[in-house]
Amino acid sequence: MPSSAPDGGGPRHPVTLRRLGLLALLVIAFVVTAVALNRPGSPSQRMAASMPEGKNSAAPAELAPVGAPAAPQSKRPNIITILSDDMRTDDLRWMPNVRRLVEDRGLNFRNSFSPFPLCCPARASLMSGMYTHNHHVFSHVPPYGFGAFDDRRTLGTSLNEAGYNTLFLGKYVNGYGDQDSKVTGQPSFRYVPPGWTEWYGAVSRPAHSGYSSGGTYNYWHTIFNVNGHIDDSHKHQYQTDVLGKMARDLVVKYHRSPKPFYMYLAPVAPHFGLPNEKDDPTGVINPSTGKPEQIKTPARPQWVRGRFDAQLPRASGMPSDGGPSQANVSALPRPMNQLAELSPQERVAVRTLTRQRAEALFVLDRQVGNLVKTLKATGEYDNTVIMFTSDNGYFLGEHRMRQGKIKPQEPSLRVPFVIAGPGIPHGTRYDPITSPGLTATVLDLAHARPPHPADGMSVVPSFRRDRGWRVPVVSEALETSSVFKAAASHPAPGFDDPRTSIGVRTARWKFVRYNDGDGELYDLAKDPNELTNRFGEPRYAHIQAELQQLWVAYKDCHGASCRAPMPAALQASPARDKTLTDAESRGVEERYGYWR
Repeated sequence: MPSSAPDGGGPRHPVTLRRLGLLALLVIAFVVTAVALNRPGSPSQRMAASMPEGKNSAAPAELAPVGAPAAPQSKRPNIITILSDDMRTDDLRWMPNVRRLVEDRGLNFRNSFSPFPLCCPARASLMSGMYTHNHHVFSHVPPYGFGAFDDRRTLGTSLNEAGYNTLFLGKYVNGYGDQDSKVTGQPSFRYVPPGWTEWYGAVSRPAHSGYSSGGTYNYWHTIFNVNGHIDDSHKHQYQTDVLGKMARDLVVKYHRSPKPFYMYLAPVAPHFGLPNEKDDPTGVINPSTGKPEQIKTPARPQWVRGRFDAQLPRASGMPSDGGPSQANVSALPRPMNQLAELSPQERVAVRTLTRQRAEALFVLDRQVGNLVKTLKATGEYDNTVIMFTSDNGYFLGEHRMRQGKIKPQEPSLRVPFVIAGPGIPHGTRYDPITSPGLTATVLDLAHARPPHPADGMSVVPSFRRDRGWRVPVVSEALETSSVFKAAASHPAPGFDDPRTSIGVRTARWKFVRYNDGDGELYDLAKDPNELTNRFGEPRYAHIQAELQQLWVAYKDCHGASCRAPMPAALQASPARDKTLTDAESRGVEERYGYWR
């Protein structure tokens, strides 16, 4: 009988050969099974997503942290960020598709914030992953705006370098189109920022462009820069519908690519915009000045008008009992403490604004539904993360504010954030997310490196369970009121840049300082509507001193220092964080009849 030689040169035993063959088949079967079980949308992943929190100890490959080795392309999800404009958290009521297809399928982060609640600084934060005091786009008007934004390295460049097809559609940074680029020093009307595979940017119309009408904020005549070429073919077409069609076409175009795609879809809705319409509020007189006041509204298609009139008997920010917006504003900072209560005429006007915003959002909601249908038709749906949010919130009557944003009160500061996709369970999370944190989350999902030292924390680890409120949210603003302009020449200690207000927000407390020396302090567990300013009150001196130290530590934070845990006494555990947020929810609901 032949025998095998020690050096492997002789013939092998037939039984040994059969065993080796069986072993090889077992190895192949194991590899094929492992690949199938870990395929996005596979039974094992669906089971893992449905397991109780704490039971699924292994993160799926597509949720590995930033800095991890790049995953195979097939393991990384497509990612879609849908960014509305000036949308409040309670505005999700008017979006049944977003609630059904994203929130009901995934996670709702109840504590989502825009740290600088103004379109341009917020969008620069989303692109850069930095707080405004680090990217220096402090406003939407010169010397700030698009012309102050260095976009050589952004979310787009990071994702593109990581192997993603990057698709941009809609509003970029305010002033794009009519301000010169900081990067090139040249006009931006035909400028395409680096890092984008496809660029469909809505452009503002410069004075000498040769175009007599149209622009970013014209709902019925938006001009687009499409990969460097001007597309003025959408006159009399509603912007939200145009962008929806563009988004679906790009999904069809890229769904067969071996690379995953990232889509950033940014319509103007529900921001106010042209053209003016017959049912817009007119003839409104401001009782504080006796002068005409313009309540600015979005344009909407005819078919959606009046859809929510019965559901909105009053403006969202007006108390459900019909009482005053805020009976006493004397303790508020200037100039808010000089605002008169809304007149009956103004209440009707702000109600009209609330209704028109809801209608504009309903049109966007329909396009979200259409986009999901296309994802399903192309087979991309099961491997796509969809997140929906806004650049900032909006006042609709609270604190006597008829309209607007920028200020650090909750209606302005809070934004919706819902997310769904492979490996993401269904539920609610209470630990906070900010605009820079959203950037970190996208990069984390994509296994991409941040374009700058990251100020924000990714919430990917929170997909499994709440982590608690460990880091404060830093609020910032540059206001142009004469009060703050006067203080700018001799600002209060700690104000050494253009900011006129800086605040820190924890699970329970909000502490804000202004450049004129004024301040605000709210115990949000007891006063979720921010009606009683405790700044300077002796019995709150101890907590004010603690928060002042926190303010000094974080107001100029950069990179890792923005993510460093605050003192334990100011942190909140997941259970306590939930309790505090639910208390806020009840307080807001009692006053306004909704949870924002």
